[in-house]
Amino acid sequence: MIIKNGTVIDPVEKRMYNADILIRQGKVERIVEKKDSGVVDEVDSWLKPDASSKNDGVKIDLEKEFPREMLIDATGLFVSPGLIDTHVHFRDPGFPDKEDIYTGAEAAKKGGYTGVVMMANTKPRIDNPDVLKYVLDRGKNTGIRVYACANITMKMEGKELTDMPSLKTLGAVGFTDDGIPLVDKGIVKSAMKEACALNVPISFHEENPELICENGINAGVASTYYKIAGSPREAEISMIERDIELARIVTSEMGMDVRDALYGHLLGPCFVIQHISTEEGVMLVRNAKKLGLNIHAEATPHHFSLTEMDAIKYGANAKMNPPLRTESDREAIIEGIKDGTIDIIATDHAPHTQNEKELPITEAPSGIIGLETALSLGIQNLVNRGFLTYPELIDRMSTAPAALYGLQGGVIKEGGVADITIFAPNEIWEVKEFASKASNSPFIGRRLPGVVKYTICDGKIVYMER
Repeated sequence: MIIKNGTVIDPVEKRMYNADILIRQGKVERIVEKKDSGVVDEVDSWLKPDASSKNDGVKIDLEKEFPREMLIDATGLFVSPGLIDTHVHFRDPGFPDKEDIYTGAEAAKKGGYTGVVMMANTKPRIDNPDVLKYVLDRGKNTGIRVYACANITMKMEGKELTDMPSLKTLGAVGFTDDGIPLVDKGIVKSAMKEACALNVPISFHEENPELICENGINAGVASTYYKIAGSPREAEISMIERDIELARIVTSEMGMDVRDALYGHLLGPCFVIQHISTEEGVMLVRNAKKLGLNIHAEATPHHFSLTEMDAIKYGANAKMNPPLRTESDREAIIEGIKDGTIDIIATDHAPHTQNEKELPITEAPSGIIGLETALSLGIQNLVNRGFLTYPELIDRMSTAPAALYGLQGGVIKEGGVADITIFAPNEIWEVKEFASKASNSPFIGRRLPGVVKYTICDGKIVYMER
């Protein structure tokens, strides 16, 4: 495959440049940046039917091994590392009417994602080798890289740790009980120590259930509108405070001194605050990073794009845990993404059936789908409004997630895997049809910038705009 005339986004070097890319056997074999006419002439020679070699000795028999449909003219398009989402719910096993691994992967491809990390709150849970093997085996047949976190505790009951070493050996890339907060401090400390020993991330759903009456709606203007108590911001803030303190204690107990952070080291357990929603939570993470703790944070596109007023406007299709909060919170999340306090943009893709979302607000399940709108929302609300550059956006949506979880991809480099997303940054599309089984989105009817033209995983086109 040859990708010609594209504008390559390099999040590592924080730059963009025009180049042609040669891909063979799933790898990026050659990148030729277009700096002068001589380079153009050299790259154009790849495309001539009688060309058999280049001056670097790479042999290309175009007629035999290079079908013409494998030439992608990316003129006017951006070429980025394939997007990676470290927080998706594919509902398989257990809830195939909502989503399964195959339809979830189709939604990912359409959104430009070449890699996703499944959460473990399936039914049965991913707390044992059999279920982990099931999801990973099915993931191998999707055309993209489907990874999975395993549970921190058995049956997500918060009482007994899973066999984390064995599950990591079998392919778990991290551990989480996402969907249910861990209340027991002893369990949290033990899990942190185990994850630290295994050198894998551990992710926390930070909502104190003791403070929440009806989850999914912010305690404030939205809860007043619905005449319910809702979910107060303190539910998130208190849990983040607790887990930062526990991480500090664990770091000390393991004989590490956070003062070593002065020398650029991050110490202690690698832990992730999932789907952060409050201004205070962002500040807590920012300060913990300054202490040298190995803390990371996710933000969802809906939390940097919407507020609790949208929960009033869109009803259950804008109900999620944690809930949409105030404009001040939204702005703080954007600032956190901008300054690197929030490392990762993750969708928390959470499919539900239409019948479920049509229930009264207190009965409808929380969560929205997000894979197919995430890139566009990042372009609209972060890049086009001057908060991020494209390299910074792609860093949060690809490079940083890959680095944190030790996944393939995240960069376009010679010798690296050919996981690539090609998109038109300024082309407008209307949100109306989904590759996902579900359609629970508050963005239906919106006109958004950024159209994915090709998703390429392991050197193969797995999605192409029709």
